[in-house]
Amino acid sequence: MPAIINTENKELTQLVIDMIKTCYDPEIPVDIWELGLIYEINIDKENNLNVQMTLTSPSCPVAETLPPEIEEKLRGVEGVKSAKIELTFEPPWEKDMMSDVAQLELGFM
Repeated sequence: MPAIINTENKELTQLVIDMIKTCYDPEIPVDIWELGLIYEINIDKENNLNVQMTLTSPSCPVAETLPPEIEEKLRGVEGVKSAKIELTFEPPWEKDMMSDVAQLELGFM
């Protein structure tokens, strides 16, 4: 399930995605983009960034630390005015949300 991207700034979107791909779920050796944890990326005309994401489970041990860590990294992306992570568990994450790359890397294909 690919993320919904709401912006006209394709260049900044790519920088944001590139930064997201440097963030890993500590229990799974695949970045959070390929895992399908990013549901939505919104960048407004002033380059304020809002990312809606989930975790592999609500009881994920990094629920308290991973979103702020990602938010901090995204604030450092050149051109981003502000960054906010919104955590959601609707819809719940499922293995089939992973990209083919992630599924292959984890042996699901």
